[in-house]
Amino acid sequence: MTDFDPTDVPDGAIAIVGMAGRFPGARSVAEFWRNLREGRESITRLSDEMLEAAGISESLRGDPDYVGAEALLDRMEYFDAGFFGMSPRDAAIMDPQVRNFLECSWHALEHAAHLPDRFTGSVGVFAGCGLNRYFWQNLLPDPELRESVGFFLLRHTGNDKDFLATRVSWELDLTGPSVGIQTACSTSLVAVHYACQSLLAWECDMALAGGVSINQPQGEGYLYQEREILSPDGHCRSFDARAEGTVFGSGVGVVALRRLEDALSDGDTIHAVIRGSAVNNDGSSKVSYLAPSVDGQARAIAEAISVAGVDPETIGFVEGHGTATPIGDPIEVAALTQAFRTQTEKEGYCALGSVKSNIGHLDTAAGVASLIKAVEALKHAEIPPTVHFEKPNAEIDFPASPFFVNRELLAWPDLGGKRRAGVSSLGVGGTNAHVVLEEAPAGRRSGPSRDWQMLPLSGRSRAVVEAASRDLIDFLEEHPGTPLADISHTLRLGRARFRHRRAVVCRELEGAVEAFATGQGGRLVDGVCATQGRPVAFLFAGGGAQHPHMGRELHDREEVFRDVVDRCLRHMEGEEELDLRALLFPSPGQEEAAARELQRPSRALPALFATQLAHAHLWMSWGVRPASMIGHSMGEYTAACLAGVFSPEEGLSLVTLRGRLFESLDPGAMTSVNLGVEALQPLLGDDLSIAAVNAPELTLAAGPVDAVAALEARLAEREVETRRIRIDVAAHSSMLEPILPEFRAYVEGMKLSPPELPFVSNLTGDFVRADEVTDPEHWVRHLRNTVRFSTGLARLLDSDGAALLEVGPGRTLATLAKLHPDRASTQPVLHSLPHPGEPDDAQAFTLTALGALWVHGVEIDWDAFDGSEFRRRIPLPGYPFERERHFVEPPARPASSEQAMTAAGDEEEKASGE
Repeated sequence: MTDFDPTDVPDGAIAIVGMAGRFPGARSVAEFWRNLREGRESITRLSDEMLEAAGISESLRGDPDYVGAEALLDRMEYFDAGFFGMSPRDAAIMDPQVRNFLECSWHALEHAAHLPDRFTGSVGVFAGCGLNRYFWQNLLPDPELRESVGFFLLRHTGNDKDFLATRVSWELDLTGPSVGIQTACSTSLVAVHYACQSLLAWECDMALAGGVSINQPQGEGYLYQEREILSPDGHCRSFDARAEGTVFGSGVGVVALRRLEDALSDGDTIHAVIRGSAVNNDGSSKVSYLAPSVDGQARAIAEAISVAGVDPETIGFVEGHGTATPIGDPIEVAALTQAFRTQTEKEGYCALGSVKSNIGHLDTAAGVASLIKAVEALKHAEIPPTVHFEKPNAEIDFPASPFFVNRELLAWPDLGGKRRAGVSSLGVGGTNAHVVLEEAPAGRRSGPSRDWQMLPLSGRSRAVVEAASRDLIDFLEEHPGTPLADISHTLRLGRARFRHRRAVVCRELEGAVEAFATGQGGRLVDGVCATQGRPVAFLFAGGGAQHPHMGRELHDREEVFRDVVDRCLRHMEGEEELDLRALLFPSPGQEEAAARELQRPSRALPALFATQLAHAHLWMSWGVRPASMIGHSMGEYTAACLAGVFSPEEGLSLVTLRGRLFESLDPGAMTSVNLGVEALQPLLGDDLSIAAVNAPELTLAAGPVDAVAALEARLAEREVETRRIRIDVAAHSSMLEPILPEFRAYVEGMKLSPPELPFVSNLTGDFVRADEVTDPEHWVRHLRNTVRFSTGLARLLDSDGAALLEVGPGRTLATLAKLHPDRASTQPVLHSLPHPGEPDDAQAFTLTALGALWVHGVEIDWDAFDGSEFRRRIPLPGYPFERERHFVEPPARPASSEQAMTAAGDEEEKASGE
């Protein structure tokens, strides 16, 4: 790739941003390219067993003119009907040409990382297909089909050339121009030309262009006839002295195109640039309708070069039509020479080849196959060998031309300018097309990225997810230098979302490979999305969840989190004269001292409040906005602040006051008891209070230290489990009565606003009303009275099936939610910052929770997730279709008609000079 100035975009330049194809011997473009550069011929020699299975008689196979060779398209009758919402019957009555083109169109869009539902513009389709033999030979002879479906619907559901492009537009919801192109062998390259014209006319913003041709039936060979286009020995020797014809084959190719400036702006991978193209017709100034014309071809080539505005001496490779006919090849080289000679007299500098020597003649798909070959040659700076070329056709004057035919894989040197290639495609009937390609510009580099990345995959079944994981592993191993952030960006924005999902969080390619392969070495989340667009409820814990370094990596690496925490720290330093930074992020060796200091409520509560608030804002910046919230004790202050009841600064001062008032009280204690309220209440006496109801059978008692110890002893005698809470305050008990007046006075001086987000109150166990939270007495009672967390949690669980997300450090509330009897088994509960007992990277932990939310159907704002940093879309493996055989078998063929049908072939394809 050459350096590129984004302000210097050539006029009329079109970027090829996606490619997909299936060719003889190749299930993908990557496999196609490997075959080409290795000089492989993909024309199958049909064995006697194959021919016998195809119904070819022994007598026909023994005919000296019978050629048992064909360029086959493997599994052409297979299709993922469910992916496109089709029944098996509907799939079976659709021409395999349409089915294969449809799947390749989807893969081309995935290769471009631009799917219709996220693409901000219209997408056009320009395409053509071969003869619809399937309709005439397989469907119409079936009387049950004709009667049950009818001729009209059989034809219009995908069994006529008219409906290829529009069927793709309908299935994929593409709203740009949808145009069927039919110019015989030049169809697919002509489709590329008109797709470019549509983009340049702003009729669409992206275009799919290509073609498909599938012989029906496959695998029968053919009878050679002298002076026809077909080869007598089943080999296609383009431009060679022994060239006597071609071999017809089956294949499909699609390219995705965009205006170059748009592709550069969006960070698309640009595989090559179309600098210019031209289409014309020979007219009548030639020997016959089926014959080619030097002048017509030369005009098209010269016009394309002129439109491109390039010097033909900068074109280092031409992918010719090259049908290997004794007349057609010399005419083509003469036309190329005539066109090039208008600007250069240089000889023998430009390589010439034809993909037909590898895969035969793909008819309507031939042009796009040639285009994809030329694009790959530019990308890899290599020119593949022309198979079977030994000695040039004597009628071709190569020494006097700019061209030579290469026999081996050639390195394409960088001569200081942009590598360029030409592609020709010529149709029976005289429609000629030529395209001038240029190697891709470098484009913009991706910006800095997170240390950790989340890689999501999805599919319509678990088997698809497993297959997609294997494909991604192969990609990662084959492309170790690919930025992990660009892979994440492409998977998030350039892939459709399906029910079965998997997300892996990792920080290097090796970790990603290990995680996808084994579930180890990274953080892998699997699941089935039962509810797309699932809402989220935020849970905020109370005092006790705080610890040194909570959220440290988020503060270091996430701007939103850092900004909120630093705002809180500045307020604490200025208004409260308290340096929390040294406690939140202590220096090495100071962790134990910081942990002890964070046990003090006046330090613990503002530190926890700041961390929860920053974490909540980070989640919301990624589009995870809470539909509801609940806080436990002090956690309700965070919920109220997030809802706009008071500002962060007011909230910090309020929780700091609460902490200082706690510290002014006599020491108290709290214990968690495995009993319900009704069972525990009679055992409390006058000194103890019910501080919190955390679960139906989990209650918190609070009061003087001696009274709590006595209660624990009585409960131990009854074999009732208790657990002392590590706090020296009897919160939500009668011991708080002395501090209530000062707390009330402070709250009365605050400006309390109606909530803008719904949250559940600890006091009522229901969603708060505006008149409640704007009343200072609400907050006084909130400080003193029982925390009815279990009741409030039941209200959240009952409301909308939200995913429950504990925000801030710890997992206490998530644990209580998982155990709550009202929780449905499919309702996800997550905590999103590590507990002190989970030493982990806070960024990785949060991203794992993000992956889990996505797996469970929560909508993420991926654009916001990437922030302002520029990211590139890269070509990744496409959706692994679950293809099954859908095929209506043709009726048995009478033996007497066998030879005639085999010999007939496609008459419009058989031109002696084409």
